[in-house]
Amino acid sequence: MNIATRLDQIAHKKADKTAYHFLNTSSTYGELNGAVSKFASGLEQLGLKKGDHIALVLGNSPHFVIGLYGALRLGLKVIPINPIYTPDEIGYILKNGDVKAILTLDLLVPLIEKMQHLLSDVEHFILCESGDERAKDIDLEKMSLAYPKMKSFTSVLGEGDPGFKGETVDENEVAIILYTSGTTGKPKGAMLTHKNIYSNATDVGSYLRMNEDDTVITALPMFHVFCLTVVLNAPLLRGATLLIVPRFSPKAIFELSKAYQSTVFAGVPTMYNFLFQYPDGNPEDLSSLRLCISGGASLPVALLKNFEKKFNVMISEGYGLSEASPVTCFNPLDRPRKPGSIGTSIMNLENKVVDEMGEEVPVGQVGELIVKGPNVMKGYYKMEEETAATIRDGWLYTGDLARMDEDGYFYIVDRKKELIIVGGYNVYPREVEEVLYNHPGIVEAAVIGVPHPELGEAVNCYVVKSDPSLTEQGVLEYCKEHLAKYKLPASIEFLDELPKNTTGKILRRALKEQVLQS
Repeated sequence: MNIATRLDQIAHKKADKTAYHFLNTSSTYGELNGAVSKFASGLEQLGLKKGDHIALVLGNSPHFVIGLYGALRLGLKVIPINPIYTPDEIGYILKNGDVKAILTLDLLVPLIEKMQHLLSDVEHFILCESGDERAKDIDLEKMSLAYPKMKSFTSVLGEGDPGFKGETVDENEVAIILYTSGTTGKPKGAMLTHKNIYSNATDVGSYLRMNEDDTVITALPMFHVFCLTVVLNAPLLRGATLLIVPRFSPKAIFELSKAYQSTVFAGVPTMYNFLFQYPDGNPEDLSSLRLCISGGASLPVALLKNFEKKFNVMISEGYGLSEASPVTCFNPLDRPRKPGSIGTSIMNLENKVVDEMGEEVPVGQVGELIVKGPNVMKGYYKMEEETAATIRDGWLYTGDLARMDEDGYFYIVDRKKELIIVGGYNVYPREVEEVLYNHPGIVEAAVIGVPHPELGEAVNCYVVKSDPSLTEQGVLEYCKEHLAKYKLPASIEFLDELPKNTTGKILRRALKEQVLQS
């Protein structure tokens, strides 16, 4: 159960099959596998050995794919990091994650220079050549004096052995450490084993019927677990072709899909909203798609129906979290899809909804969603207490409130920590957001709970509107038609945009912090 070994097997069977397209370049599986082996061999020549930690501070590119699979082939533990994090954020992960080597882009050298005080344990800097004109201004000789062990990405590849087979690793050894976004306190490193990532990628690929004829748009950030499993590892392990997109833009998606006749697209709800709202979006350009996948956050039902009607393609909504590698549910392709549902459990794992005592609740009742299977993380890196609180008797407690219907379909009600209690009544932000998304003059919406002197909490709404004439009173009147009185917004504020993370997920937490600090 090793994705790097599986890539080697596929490459020997289908060496000439296209593995990916990226900008004006492409690579076959044979070429990709050779590059992975060279990089793994080059890492070994640098002195890195099985068990060492390497950080990938990269965006979407072949460098990321080669870096990930090459490091795993040598038996290293990989820590993907968002390259737009601040120096302090990156520095914390490098320090906490005991990183020995960094693979990054030459353009990011100035960022690295700003955190020299946090890099005392890092022994190797491996630079990928961007080919960008701005990189010519970087004084690599000066950097080499500051960091004597730094080598360029190309020289490591050039020195490597294309036939290098790497190290034998146990499936229960840690392969990837994913640092969560840190909704409370510092980010936590979820340790995913080789078995975790291999099993989830193969199960997702099978569940979504990915095959070698698929061309998959890889626009989600590769450093994020959603992309890692669903549109990077799963397609590669099934012999499909990736369309690697450096950064998401509606224009790029429409153009790429038309040019390469893509068959699968995966995104978060915000991406679907951008595609739907894009004025130059031609439905014919997406006509080759057989499947769209949504995850990362709840997809408003109104958006799902509008998108499917406009582009004539089904969206299969799913659910996952970093600690579960990440996927636990998807709407099945061989049975009715239920809008608003995250679907049923994928093969080889179990989801259930439980009460505060850990006992399963009756069908239709709301409780905490928990999951058990080969995809559940080993634990949090260097955080035994947090691990024990999250994994109990083999079950991963997700912190999400959910319910299950009589057909075994699950519905995420909301985050347990984001539940709003108004005068003793439970208000789920998503329920109010669904109503707002149904309004024809509203593009995006987010709902949070804020302290209230009499009711405990009140409902605050933040809205991005497409209709300039829309007023707070107009939205409130609309809500009164669709919501019980205790669920009604106490405040409606119009914003130019809502805060989002790098995957485009709307951050209620950031909104709440802004409100409480004001």
